[in-house]
Amino acid sequence: MAWIMLVVAGLFEVVWAFSMKQSEGFTRLVPTVVTIVGMLISFALLALSMRTLPLGTAYTIWTGIGAVGAFIAGIVFLGEQWNLTRACAAVLIVSGLILMKVSSSH
Repeated sequence: MAWIMLVVAGLFEVVWAFSMKQSEGFTRLVPTVVTIVGMLISFALLALSMRTLPLGTAYTIWTGIGAVGAFIAGIVFLGEQWNLTRACAAVLIVSGLILMKVSSSH
């Protein structure tokens, strides 16, 4: 269950990062509210997953999902640049996440 909460927490990190971009510096109400609610849910689920998962593993997985998810959301929804170097960086992040999961005893 902790792993499911952690993955969902990471997905909510993507939601709040995307909505923060849409808030235009917290000047737009709806994206600002989505950002705050997304942060609260993301942090709460991260904290719950940390009850059983090691800090280093949980935090690394959470930030990795957020980083790669935000990278993909930026390309897909915002037309941000895609190039081989950025794609390789995302692959390396995902590789690190897999190694963290494999090395975890939980």
